[in-house]
Amino acid sequence: MNNKPLHNFHIPVMGLAYTIDSPIRVAQYGISSVVSIIDDEIVEKMKNFYSKKFSLNYPRISTKTEDYRARRITEYLNMMEDIVQEKFEAFKEEISRNSAALRSFMDMLPNTSALKEGLQQILNSKSGISSSFKHFIDEHFIRGSIDVNIMTKVDKENFRDHKPLPVMYNDAHASLRGFANSKLSSSVVLSAGMNPRLYSYLEEFDDFFPDENGILKKKIILKVSDFRSAMIQGNFLAKKGLWVSEYRVESGLNCGGHAFATEGLLLGPIMEEFKLRKTELTASAHSLMTKALEEKGKKSVAQPLPIHITVQGGVGTSEEHDFLLKQYGVDSVGWGSPFLLVPEATSVDNETRQLLAVSKENDFYLSNLSPLGVPFNTVKGTSNELIRREKQRKNRFGSSCPKKLLALHKEYSEEGICTASKKYQDIQFAELEEEKNEISPELYEKKKDFITEKACLCVGLVNAAYIENNLEIKGEKQGVVICPGPNLAYFNKEVSLLEMVRHIYGNGNILHVSDRPNIFVSELKMYINHLKREITDFTGILTNSQIKKWKTFKENLLKGIGYYEELFLKTEFFRSDLNSNEQLKENRLILSEIEIPES
Repeated sequence: MNNKPLHNFHIPVMGLAYTIDSPIRVAQYGISSVVSIIDDEIVEKMKNFYSKKFSLNYPRISTKTEDYRARRITEYLNMMEDIVQEKFEAFKEEISRNSAALRSFMDMLPNTSALKEGLQQILNSKSGISSSFKHFIDEHFIRGSIDVNIMTKVDKENFRDHKPLPVMYNDAHASLRGFANSKLSSSVVLSAGMNPRLYSYLEEFDDFFPDENGILKKKIILKVSDFRSAMIQGNFLAKKGLWVSEYRVESGLNCGGHAFATEGLLLGPIMEEFKLRKTELTASAHSLMTKALEEKGKKSVAQPLPIHITVQGGVGTSEEHDFLLKQYGVDSVGWGSPFLLVPEATSVDNETRQLLAVSKENDFYLSNLSPLGVPFNTVKGTSNELIRREKQRKNRFGSSCPKKLLALHKEYSEEGICTASKKYQDIQFAELEEEKNEISPELYEKKKDFITEKACLCVGLVNAAYIENNLEIKGEKQGVVICPGPNLAYFNKEVSLLEMVRHIYGNGNILHVSDRPNIFVSELKMYINHLKREITDFTGILTNSQIKKWKTFKENLLKGIGYYEELFLKTEFFRSDLNSNEQLKENRLILSEIEIPES
């Protein structure tokens, strides 16, 4: 049986709930997607919703239940597996009986798909859909993967009666245990950087180790920003006998959600390094893994297990999609934000989806909304923003912090406080008032805005799913926080799943502009603007270390431009794109004019 994924794109995780049930929506078509499992409350709500919708026997799990967080996640994933498998079998039956449904499905397949070619031959044969069709489908058609995502740093310590619980009950640890104990055979995507304690916890679960046939029931995917990070994290895990099956490279700034900028390293040069050094990455991990498995007395593997390299962040056209596949040999390309405009694929309320459709380039921006203190991509005009502004006009600031997933700040409390909470902001305001007479009115307002801009992501990022599915929202009114990448500015309408997939594979076009800068130029502009802001907004003590950081950043950008200038000349894809070449020259000039301060 074929085990190769049907599609060469995937839907990455988006927010806490925008892809919370995407596998139930799209896996039967062979499309893989990623579910966030850090918030057990929305997981439990969706489990109860689907259990009722499909008349399943998945009882509610109370917060009073022992290890409730992990158990909720396990049960939701088990239920999702049941639903996806049933829908997959039903869909195979449908296309075996209905030629119109079959043709529609074929229209969704990659043009180079062996399945598509085989199905076309069956349709062209005189016998049409025959008894052999079912056998062919069973052999060549596999469903999409139900993968999960854990932000490694969202690993808050939990307490009972003001006493800390063991580390295994930390948020990310419990989420990982929930996945590990499920019956899924899929992958966990670990994002937002390295968490050694969480990575070590993977050793507790046999499913992450190869069986006697070298098969991994559960795989590890690392979301990384560059090759160095991949090598360090991959080797760390390999020393524990754990194999990283995929490195998911994401643009630092041209992405949705949190933006983790690199040191000026651009996506093209990063992918080039992965292409050139993949063998080194594989050999290093295999050597370390083999030794570790032998020391643990576990089954070893004579040959390295497969490693996939995938990429995501800002992709918007089939040409860019094809280029990434061919130029860098990647296995899949992530398409995230555009799927927010596809009701069949993501959980978004109508009001927010319409906002995304009408928003223009200047409406998408990098904000300080996140309590994590990391720049956060969002869009102007969300219901959360409007509610926060109205509260602030009444001198009411901060959230009640009902979930405490991001209560990670421990300066004022051993149990942690979220910087978006009323409790934290009240303390910050009191401290700001003490220095009010010592700073300028402009600096006072700037500091005040920085405090109050923080939004309750734990609630705001799940409310769209509650609204779409008519689920009760308890607590204070928070509205919806949405985290699209800036690339969504070039998509201006709600589309069907078929339309989006046809667009990805070059069989249709849903972009409403013809002068959209390509993925590499867009990212370059973002990095130049980021450097400008860093220098302009800097208010601390200027050190040699900071100056060196900015110089390295600028040098890496200049090297990146040089790489693209050569790339654009030698590839068919960019050769006719004169506008991109001109934009490279313009951005080189803009970058050269940025002056790095001296100490």
